[in-house]
Amino acid sequence: MNKRGYVGRCTISALVLFAFATSLAAGQNTTPASIDPAAMSRIGTVDERFQSFNIEMLEVTGGNFWKPYNQGNDSASMPAQSNSNVPAGMSPGMYQYRSPIDLANPRLRKLAAALGPAYVRVSGTWENSTYFFDSDGPAPKTPPAGFNGVLTRPQWKSVVEFSHAVNAKIVTSFATSPGTRNAEGVWTPAEATKILAYTRSIGGSIAAAEFMNEPNVASLGGAPKGYDAATYGRDLAVFRPFIQSVAPDMINLGPGSVGEGSVLATSLGTSIKSEDLLRAAGPVFDAVSYHFYGAVSNRCAILGAKATTTSADALSDEWLSRTAKAEEFYAALRDRFAPGKPLWLTETADAACGGNPWASTFLDSFRYLNQLGSLARRGVQVVAHNTLDASDYGLLDEKTLAPRPNYWAALLWRRLMGTTVLDAGDSQTPGIHLYAHCLRDHPGGVVLLILNASPSAANSLVLPTATERYSLTARDLMGTRVELNEKELKLGADDALPEITGIAMRPGSLTFAPESITFLAVPNARNASCRAQP
Repeated sequence: MNKRGYVGRCTISALVLFAFATSLAAGQNTTPASIDPAAMSRIGTVDERFQSFNIEMLEVTGGNFWKPYNQGNDSASMPAQSNSNVPAGMSPGMYQYRSPIDLANPRLRKLAAALGPAYVRVSGTWENSTYFFDSDGPAPKTPPAGFNGVLTRPQWKSVVEFSHAVNAKIVTSFATSPGTRNAEGVWTPAEATKILAYTRSIGGSIAAAEFMNEPNVASLGGAPKGYDAATYGRDLAVFRPFIQSVAPDMINLGPGSVGEGSVLATSLGTSIKSEDLLRAAGPVFDAVSYHFYGAVSNRCAILGAKATTTSADALSDEWLSRTAKAEEFYAALRDRFAPGKPLWLTETADAACGGNPWASTFLDSFRYLNQLGSLARRGVQVVAHNTLDASDYGLLDEKTLAPRPNYWAALLWRRLMGTTVLDAGDSQTPGIHLYAHCLRDHPGGVVLLILNASPSAANSLVLPTATERYSLTARDLMGTRVELNEKELKLGADDALPEITGIAMRPGSLTFAPESITFLAVPNARNASCRAQP
């Protein structure tokens, strides 16, 4: 596990990259700075499944999920729909019914497998009140009292089979609604027992789980009226010994809160503080988890103007820095209540409530990759994007399963970025974001990730070693087409992934265009920290 941060480090690589950043401050630099990848020092490692994704439980069972925007529009006409699984206090018109997802779809499996190894988190708001029908007979048409949805054996079996097929270990949470509780209102493990036992019976396993999804906004997730931190503490006093007995290898994540340490903190109303949840639960978690969205989408503008954002701000340093500010908040809580434990970000995207209209465009790829780079550098072990294929923030289009720009960004990260994180310095230049890892599957190799979010400044860098360049650009930032080294990325016959190859570059000066993303692989860097990667 990484040590958090690297304030005060004064390595050669940090000084060189700081010089690089300084030389960029005035725009296109006339005297490019030099950088030596061999001199970069190791600052930590991340989980081999660091880059992961969510499939909402509601996708598995079928039900109302965030209705996608009309392509190209900043708002959508959303006729009201009625359904019992709409979260409390939310307008049914923001949702659209989905039939249960086909997790055996060949395209879905092929594209998900290309991102493996990963974790697939199957959870979400609706999981808190989902009843598991543990029988091979016909499922009830309506859920039992105290629940809002029904999960069948075939549906959960499809999750297990999907996880095996795509090399994605399962992360989930458990039902915590009134139907799971005894006469005194205390949670009982009856539902969790059923799903854990059935998972084992079909050759599956649950690698990690949060007790419940987002307990700090429990009222939105179907918790009993008056649910508070003390209730959560009583529930965890039952849950912890239960999983120690029946699932001792499962990682106990928590609390899985959302919205704190960000602009959403004042927009979520009567939320419960994570500080109080952690204090009430005690030292029970194997890893501290949290959820993060930089804003809410236009669908949830009712939460206030300060809770939303605009496409005009999508490349701003302020917007991209929100990831780090939220991490600092939850890491500080971790250090107080669970010192030494790993930190997992188990749900994230550009904006809550299904994502903004530009979440499906190249514009959001800067946020996506900056988030991965920033959090890896800070020692976060797992980052699970929401979602793989549902609503505007899906990596794939939910109707066609065609890759969106963020999918291609994810694929390049998976192909190039190893688990060892290197010190790339701390750029102070607006619009320039620099990260470095050991190059995957190349002992001694290094890969730089250079995000130039500037709308006008092209910048240069001198490297003493030959490199392989992978530059992502788009002719329309608000479009869904993305080019790798000026060639459009798209699936081939039988959904074959395109060849991902770099352009060989000689030692010397390299220029990075405005509004571009570049992975710069240095196979022969001979970096001592990368000779024996974990």
